[in-house]
Amino acid sequence: MHPPSWPALSSAQSQALAEDWKVFTFAALAVAVLVWALIAFAAVRFRRTARNAEPRSQKENNPALEIAWTVAPLVLVIALFGFTYHIESDVEALAPNPDVQVAVNAFRWGWTFAYHGGPTVNGTADAPPELVLPVDRTVAIALTSSDVAHAFWVPDMLFKRDAIPGRVTSFDLTPTKLGTFLGRCGEFCGLQHAIMTFRVRVVSEADYRRWLAFEATQ
Repeated sequence: MHPPSWPALSSAQSQALAEDWKVFTFAALAVAVLVWALIAFAAVRFRRTARNAEPRSQKENNPALEIAWTVAPLVLVIALFGFTYHIESDVEALAPNPDVQVAVNAFRWGWTFAYHGGPTVNGTADAPPELVLPVDRTVAIALTSSDVAHAFWVPDMLFKRDAIPGRVTSFDLTPTKLGTFLGRCGEFCGLQHAIMTFRVRVVSEADYRRWLAFEATQ
């Protein structure tokens, strides 16, 4: 069994989302260290000893301190919200002129990838399909389902979107790394949900053109 690994961050969207996660992680660690330090300070500074048998510094209130511990978390939350909103806005933005357009249809238990003006790739759980994309090009995906709720999920791209029957969900992906990445259904949809997979193969622009030409002859 292979140990879990960090996602490949193989798209522009995944890299942006990873930055957001890092900021939240560092902020959480900073808050944790501050709280632990204050607990340790209070435990040592105000502990009872033989010379100080009574509790120390029992003040009824401290307005300055109370204002500080109310305002500081509020400022931190607002800052994190603003940072996340900026990143999410970029991730959710749709390019007006995408380089590639693919209509993705999920069904029990497989996928159909229909390229605008190009081939249509079908696959099932027994023969998973392959979504071929050019590197560093904006890909517009229109996602839907023909039966029940599914989810288009590529872990290495930190991206998951629900496929809802009767509804088209649009989003952009911009692959930034060459290679083949596993995709799967991220929403329990029935007995063969676990093997409802697909592959995303990211190739150079020249290889993508050759693939399109080959598919056109099939």
